[in-house]
Amino acid sequence: MAVVTVLLGWLVPLLYAVLGLLLVFLLWAYEHFLEYDEDGSAHVFYNDYCSYKYCFRSEKYGPVYRLNILHSVVLGITCPEATKEILMSSKFPKDKNFHKRIFYMFGERFLGNGLVTAVDHELWYKHRRIMDPAFSSLYLRGLMGTFNETAEKLMDRLTEEVDNQTEVSMLKMVNCVTMDVIGKAAFGVELDLLYKSSPFPKAIETCLLGLVMSARDLLYEYKPRNRGFIKEVREACRLLRSTGAQWISERKTAMQNGEDVPKDILTQIIKSAGQEETMTKEDEEIMLDNFVTFFIAGQETTANQLAFCIMELGRHPDILEKLKQEVDDVIGMKRDISYDDLGNLVYLSQVLKETLRLYATAPGTNREVPVDMEINGLHIPGGFTAMFSSYVSSRMERFFKDPLKFDPDRFHPDAPKPYYCYYPFALGPRACLGQNFAQMEAKVVMAKFLQRFDFTLVPGQSFDIKDTGTLRPKSGVLCTLKHRHTK
Repeated sequence: MAVVTVLLGWLVPLLYAVLGLLLVFLLWAYEHFLEYDEDGSAHVFYNDYCSYKYCFRSEKYGPVYRLNILHSVVLGITCPEATKEILMSSKFPKDKNFHKRIFYMFGERFLGNGLVTAVDHELWYKHRRIMDPAFSSLYLRGLMGTFNETAEKLMDRLTEEVDNQTEVSMLKMVNCVTMDVIGKAAFGVELDLLYKSSPFPKAIETCLLGLVMSARDLLYEYKPRNRGFIKEVREACRLLRSTGAQWISERKTAMQNGEDVPKDILTQIIKSAGQEETMTKEDEEIMLDNFVTFFIAGQETTANQLAFCIMELGRHPDILEKLKQEVDDVIGMKRDISYDDLGNLVYLSQVLKETLRLYATAPGTNREVPVDMEINGLHIPGGFTAMFSSYVSSRMERFFKDPLKFDPDRFHPDAPKPYYCYYPFALGPRACLGQNFAQMEAKVVMAKFLQRFDFTLVPGQSFDIKDTGTLRPKSGVLCTLKHRHTK
C-alpha cells in the first residue's frame, strides 16, 4: 500500500508535466487562429496577426467584437463614439501586457518607457511636456532648411539613377532620406545614407520584425530554430541603444562646454533625465528608450507613407497629373520650398492623407479599460483591453464609400470630416507628437520629386503590403525614372 501511495505521489506530477509538454507541442505544431464561436468571439494564439483579419471580423461582427487571447479578453472596436470616449481620454492607459513585449525584446531592452510606450501617465506627461518645444510650430519652421537640403540630396541621387538607366527601389531611397532627416533634424548628426552604407536601416527592420514575431507567437523565443534570428534582434537592439548612448554623451559634453546646441529632440531627451548629479541608472535608460523611439518612429512611418504614395500615384495617372499641375503652379522651378508653399499644396495634402487612410503605416493602438462601459448598446464589464486600428476602420464601407478606391477628394477641404474612424497618428493626448514634422517632411520630398521626375512602376511587381511592425510596400516600389521637363 505504501508503494502504491509513493507511486501515485510521483505519477500525478509526472502526468501534469506530460500534459504541459503536450500543450506546448500542440501550440508549436498548430499555430493558427482557431474557429470562431457562434457568438462571434474568436480564440487567438497570436499567429497570423494581420490587419486584414480584423477588417473581416469588423465587417462580420460589427463595431465591437471579442477576442480571447489565452486568458485575456480583448475587444476590437470600430465604433466611433467608443473610439472617441476611450482614445480622447487620459483615463485609459496603454495595455501593460503589450508594453511588456516591447519593453524588452528577447531579453534585450528595446523601447522601454519611451514616450510612445510608457504606461505610467505621470511619467509620460512629464516627458511629453519636456519634448514639446522640439515640435513647436516655430521650431518646425526652422527645419525647412534641413528638409530642403536633404531632399535635394535625394534628387541628386535619383539623377544618377536616371543617367544610369537603372530600376530604382523608391522605398529604399525614401528610407535613406527620412533617416538622414531624422539624424540631422533630431540629433544633429550627418548620416548621408544616400551615399554611405550603414547598419541602421537593417537594425531597425530587424527590431520591428522581431516585435511582430514575438507578438504572433507566444513561444517564439523558446524554439531552437529561431535562435539565429533572435540573436540578430538582440544585436540590433544593442546597436541602436549604444549609438544613442554615444550621441547623448557627445551632446552632453558640448552642453557642459558651453557650446551653442540646438533645441532639438536630442537636447530635450537629455533635459528629460534631470540634473546630472541626481540622475539614476533608470533615468539614463529612459533617455535611450526615447532615443530609440524617435529614431525609429521619426523615419520608418514617413518613409513607408512616401513609398505607398508613389505606388498609388503610379497606378492612378489622372491623380498624378493633377498633382504635378499643382506642384508646377505652387513651386515652379525654384529649388527651395518655403513653409508658406506647404500650405498652398492643398491637393498634395489630400493625396498624403488618402495614402494614410489606405496604408496607416502604424496599424493600431490599444488601451486598458478597467471600468464598465456601454459600447454600441452593449454593456461591457470592465477589465478588458480595447484595440483600435485606423487601418481597419478606414477600409470599411460603413465609413468610406468604395473604401479600397484611392480617392484624394475624400479629404477635399469642403468634404465632410471623418468622424473618429481615421486616425493614422492616433488620437487624444497620446496622439503622435511628430505628426506635423512627418507631414512637412513628406510634402517637401514629394513636391521636389514630382517637380524633377516622371516615373513609371516596373510591370509585374506586387502591390501587396508587408507587415514588419509597420506596414510597407512588399515590392519596394520599383520604378523607372526620367527627367521631367516642365513647360
